[in-house]
Amino acid sequence: MSVPVIIPAAAARCAVQVAEVLKTPGAVALVPTETVYGLVARVGDAEAYSRIFELKQRSEAKVLGWFVSEWRELREYGVKLEGLPERLAEKYCPGAITIIAPTTEGSTLGFRSPDHPLLREILKLTGPLYQTSANLSGRPDPKDVRSALSELSGIPDIAVDGGRLADDAVGSTVVDAAGKTLKILRQGKLFVEL
Repeated sequence: MSVPVIIPAAAARCAVQVAEVLKTPGAVALVPTETVYGLVARVGDAEAYSRIFELKQRSEAKVLGWFVSEWRELREYGVKLEGLPERLAEKYCPGAITIIAPTTEGSTLGFRSPDHPLLREILKLTGPLYQTSANLSGRPDPKDVRSALSELSGIPDIAVDGGRLADDAVGSTVVDAAGKTLKILRQGKLFVEL
């Protein structure tokens, strides 16, 4: 079985196709972002969440981050944005930054508001999405959709060919803003200053 690969002629029309597929329980999509190719699934879809781990051969001890269209909506999901998370989000979102914030349940959540036209259109239709890079765990990020598909241990339900990424494309800068002081966990192209 092969995965349907679509080449977006218009972001809005392509976003509708991807959002329709993601309505199916367990569905996972491969999409381009402004940083790397990523796997996404609807937040709350436990079957799709597990499938992402299978596709990446990733330990389930590592939680998935979220893509959100509007970071302020995370309060509705129990994310505490006051303080560092809010200051970072106001300054850098949308953009290539993943912000780890505390939750009302005592855990943390990494979120990113992407600055990619297609992904932003998809998020308007789907709401928050689980997200992670589309590579086998521990391997380099693929630079095009075919490489991403060949990396995975299985096939997603739909893939979007956004063209080849720049050779120096890297994942987002990841910052831990859950405590009193800011910690850079992974440095991407975006350099954070507060």
